[in-house]
Amino acid sequence: MSKKAKLIGIVTVAVLVVALLVGIVLSGSDHGGHGNIQDTMVDAVLHEQNKISFFGFLDVNPAVVSAFTVTGVLLALAVVLRIFVIPKFKRVPGKLQLLLEMAVGFFDNLAKSNSPHKNQTLGGYIFAAGTYIFISTIFELFGLQGVTTEGHSIALPAPLADINAAIAMGFMSYGFIPFGGIVTNGFRGLGGALKDFSLPISMSFRLFGALLSGMLVTELVYHYMLLSFVLPVIVAVLFTLIHAVIQTYVLTMLTAKFYGEVSEPHQKKPKKTKLKNAKKVKA
Repeated sequence: MSKKAKLIGIVTVAVLVVALLVGIVLSGSDHGGHGNIQDTMVDAVLHEQNKISFFGFLDVNPAVVSAFTVTGVLLALAVVLRIFVIPKFKRVPGKLQLLLEMAVGFFDNLAKSNSPHKNQTLGGYIFAAGTYIFISTIFELFGLQGVTTEGHSIALPAPLADINAAIAMGFMSYGFIPFGGIVTNGFRGLGGALKDFSLPISMSFRLFGALLSGMLVTELVYHYMLLSFVLPVIVAVLFTLIHAVIQTYVLTMLTAKFYGEVSEPHQKKPKKTKLKNAKKVKA
């Protein structure tokens, strides 16, 4: 790098730092948020305020609107890809085809490695669940706006930031696990799945807790003026992307692992009489 380029870089950084300090000084306040930070955090968990009218029938929290939006977009995108993109796949893949094949291959390998006996249905499910979790998590980065019943404009949150959505995803994934056990081992497989009764709770609260922690940290950074310049953008993007990748992998991996355990064919142990007869024959 030339000296001129280095000088330009140093000057640019210096100007940004000075502008940031001037903004903090001119703000003349230690608080950048509106209202009590405790009320903001409580509403982020319970969603008792900032309701949105759902087609005029009832008032719902913004995460419900986000969930319907994400679901509709994913379904429409799936139809478009199936009709217009997949039939045109080539032996030498393009960028979009390569991206789709990588995503499908990742979840397919995850299903096969954790459930070698029954994995065709499993691969399809964890692909759908993983896609929904990832898109739902990064949804808040798009900054889509909604209007509350009080006339205020708010950014729509991630669907899984609502504990009801996280519980639904956790219990749906857990409900898919006994399916593999019943198909392979009947009621024995069902019993093996039901013994892990705490699994849906851990799945649900892992999803909700990860998204909630990122949202609360971002709200806290926005609330204080000394931290509300540039830093919130970095924190929001960083937390959102990390949580999207980690939670997608964790839930799909757990689902595949437990599905593989209950769908493993049961091998009957040889009876003692048969073992004795086999020993006599050898003798």
